[in-house]
Amino acid sequence: MSKETHIQEKISVFWFRRDLRMEDNTGLARAISSGFPVLPLFIFDTQIIDELPADDARISFIYKQLQKVHEQLVAWDSSLHIFKGEPLTVWKELLSRYQIQAVYLNNDYEPYALKRDRELGELLKSHGISLHSFKDQVIFEKGEIVKEDGTPYTVFTPYKRKWLEKFQRPALLSGAGDPGDGFLKVSLAFPRIEALGFTPSNTEVLPYDLSILKDYARLRDFPGPDATSHLSTHLRFGTVSIRQIIARLGPGDEVFLSELIWREFFMQILFHFPQVVTENFKPRYKGIEWLNHAGDFELWCEGKTGYPLVDAGMRQLNATGYMHNRVRMVTAGFLCKHLLTDWRMGEAYFATKLLDYELSSNNGNWQWAAGTGCDAAPYFRIFNPMEQLKKFDPDLSYVKRWIPEYGTPKYPVPIVDHKHARDRALLSYKKAIQDYLPGG
Repeated sequence: MSKETHIQEKISVFWFRRDLRMEDNTGLARAISSGFPVLPLFIFDTQIIDELPADDARISFIYKQLQKVHEQLVAWDSSLHIFKGEPLTVWKELLSRYQIQAVYLNNDYEPYALKRDRELGELLKSHGISLHSFKDQVIFEKGEIVKEDGTPYTVFTPYKRKWLEKFQRPALLSGAGDPGDGFLKVSLAFPRIEALGFTPSNTEVLPYDLSILKDYARLRDFPGPDATSHLSTHLRFGTVSIRQIIARLGPGDEVFLSELIWREFFMQILFHFPQVVTENFKPRYKGIEWLNHAGDFELWCEGKTGYPLVDAGMRQLNATGYMHNRVRMVTAGFLCKHLLTDWRMGEAYFATKLLDYELSSNNGNWQWAAGTGCDAAPYFRIFNPMEQLKKFDPDLSYVKRWIPEYGTPKYPVPIVDHKHARDRALLSYKKAIQDYLPGG
């Protein structure tokens, strides 16, 4: 495409980010109604992807979703404009090529995204261009669910109560509709994945499945039957609207809805308390003397701790990018409390592996498991991995699926004794609290 082709035509731009769909996309619908032809844009942000391997399954998933969006746009005689680079550099190039009147996007709440979007707003403002951002990936955002005094909730149950009180199904689930013919008429070739510097991944992102809802409350804690929706990756990348998902829920789906509210709870925690990315939410645990034994951490990563439920979970994660939620709790708690390894190490490892990795939920759940977070499990609650195995995988179907050598001499003995590890963790946590308290 030459610079001259569209440089005289006034346009709006919609920037796809965590909303990789055409249907019920708030910012996209607003862009279409702007009165100017809309140029759809996606940027492979090198600030993010340079930290990932070329064959990262999440990049391949994003690429496939972008293909779908592009094919839908072709039906409107338009195209998806794809760039790879540092966002501000890309935007400066766009400003030199197009007569942009306004930019539309959906809100993102992570610290890096907030900084990136502030910088974009300043750049556009210097060119006299308006930036319009909208709530899309959540039902309630930022300061919409707060206490009477305007401060954020840090305990889930009252947050959930307020969320449910404020939730008005018809109004909040009406959605943004589907876009009409308001796109810039332009024909751009969709790049091959290799041309972008990526390699197709063999790891598959499973389609989400809400047929499990009928048994969700009863089976959700049992990894063997895997009665999970696989929805989290799709919500993470916005391939489906949260409004459309909740609209499909009915009486009896309260437990599933509660999980979706947890997602929004952790998002607003990250928004209001961005320090949790690197610090304990509860400062009294700052002085925990983590052992951070490299050999133990490596065995945990490989699923060779000698604790079957922990090992099965880590092997599932390494092989597929998925891990059952109950098992996530057990594996995380084991690393932090049995091995006295800093939750930040486990959080970072999960970030490299989870297909549904989302900073707010990953951080929130790791700090929950470590006892350092908001509304966290108390430090003295230390899961016994063997009791968890008896309770949630009694027929060993999950363990045997992921540990073929289980029950043979090839399976390792436990790397730490449960009682010894529990006592050691309790001492370490108690000492941290005592040292933190005045006069400690």
